[in-house]
Amino acid sequence: MMNLGNMVRGLSSDTVAQSLIQFWEYDEGTLEVWRASSNFVYAYERNQVQYFLRFSFDQDNSIEQIKAELEFMHYLQLNGFPSVTPIHSISGELIETLKTPEGTYIAVVFSAANGINLDSDKITEKQMKEWGKSLASLHCLSKTFEPVSERRKSWLDTVQFMESVFQKHPKELIALQELCRVTTWLQSIPTGNDVYGLIHYDFQLDNIFFEQNKDHSFNIIDFDDAIYHWYALDIVTALDDFIDDDNPHSKLLIQSFLNGYRSKKVQENDVVAQFPQFQRYANLYKFSKILRSLDYGEINETPPWFDELRVKLVRVADELRQSFQKSW
Repeated sequence: MMNLGNMVRGLSSDTVAQSLIQFWEYDEGTLEVWRASSNFVYAYERNQVQYFLRFSFDQDNSIEQIKAELEFMHYLQLNGFPSVTPIHSISGELIETLKTPEGTYIAVVFSAANGINLDSDKITEKQMKEWGKSLASLHCLSKTFEPVSERRKSWLDTVQFMESVFQKHPKELIALQELCRVTTWLQSIPTGNDVYGLIHYDFQLDNIFFEQNKDHSFNIIDFDDAIYHWYALDIVTALDDFIDDDNPHSKLLIQSFLNGYRSKKVQENDVVAQFPQFQRYANLYKFSKILRSLDYGEINETPPWFDELRVKLVRVADELRQSFQKSW
């Protein structure tokens, strides 16, 4: 989630998107906003084929991190893992920048993913199993990935980020205590090649596209959260909509996912026992990003969607804050 002030400025008009799309070939009149969260994403067409323009402020991302993201995606594709493809600009670049009075924007373009999004309320056990297989395949490839140039950030960078956020919010003592507990625990667990590597970190249903006719495979998007972490965290964040659900059917779906994962990659039972701790890390990191997003300062004029989003973020932050008080 980007800073809400940046989101308001970025969505105040399509001027930035219209300027950035000039770096790529496109069909006039097809550019339209698709979503805004960690990045601004616009859909457009070229020769009646859909593509996606993604851009962000340089204060929210960096060229080095985007280069590392694209290198990982290229490696995965070379090894047969289905994901969207970065598209070269007219000048042959994968990354373009635009300087504006409010800051520098960094842009990339991706092909559209083949397939459909699945609904968590309708997903089948078989699809859950294939979903688990897909994530395990990514982790198996991650084990042998060695970046040539830039490296993605690691969990240690997120700890530093959270510390910097909580320093600006000294009243968040409960969150700071939770950070100490989480950090101490993470430092105590193994970081071997079988359990730790570059993960996707947002392998949820809205970022995977199911292809029924291609051996039930998934096409993956949104690698911009990729980070060096424990593979177990990727499982926990992927299954976020199911883990807290006490419905017996949800537990059956989770087991199907884990069975699919284990059919591709070995996973010890003690890793499953660590899921609650990884979930606490994920919740704390999410909480810190929401706090940063809400640090938007003064905004002269807010759009209609602003108040509803702000109230939602405050509510989620309150819920997460309460969860930190639960015993380990």
